[in-house]
Amino acid sequence: MAKSALLKSSLAKKYWMAFTGLFLCLFLVGHLAGNLQLLATGEGARDQFNEYALFMTTNPVVQVLSIVTFLSILFHVIDGIMLTVKNRKARPQGYVSFKPSTNSKWSSRNMGILGTVILAFIVIHLVNFWGEMKFGGLDDTYYTTASGAEVKDLYTLTIMTFQDSEMGLIWAIIYLVAMIAIGFHLYHGFGSGFQSLGINHPKYNNFIRKVGVVFAILVPLLFAIIPFYIYFVLEKI
Repeated sequence: MAKSALLKSSLAKKYWMAFTGLFLCLFLVGHLAGNLQLLATGEGARDQFNEYALFMTTNPVVQVLSIVTFLSILFHVIDGIMLTVKNRKARPQGYVSFKPSTNSKWSSRNMGILGTVILAFIVIHLVNFWGEMKFGGLDDTYYTTASGAEVKDLYTLTIMTFQDSEMGLIWAIIYLVAMIAIGFHLYHGFGSGFQSLGINHPKYNNFIRKVGVVFAILVPLLFAIIPFYIYFVLEKI
């Protein structure tokens, strides 16, 4: 009975949303740190990124965290859909003085749309890179790095994707749109995650809000810079 009540509880759903959302914020930071290596130049750039990719796909601890991340995304999406549906059903209809724009931020009113855009991007991103790394056409592109590690050349695949003469700029723009959606999603979700967990006090609310704003701008911006840097600046391969 308790289990059923927990699953049906709006409060439980909000806790799940908060925990998974804040965990995914940590994942974004780690993923960004790895992807920023694509901005490196010189002979060692290829080896550096590919050894990072090898570590991320073979280390047992990272593999466990990858599963946790995948489950967090799944729970986050399901909770988001359920909360959106429940909130829409609970919203009063025909109340003429109800003006959402004056009572809430645009990002908070459109978390469902933003989440859908982000989910579509995650699927595309996984197919183009993780899928290629695990199951795709990289099987014949193994090489040995300077340190002696045998790796798949994910670096070259990534660079060629964003430097492609026909689709490279389009992929970069798609990436930019997704990062804008993530930025708005974080702008609302970062602070509301702490609030949902009860971390809500006048002494530090303003600090959390400021950190959330910086995080929501800086992280997506750095992600968005990478494909445009590869397309416009990085030497063609």
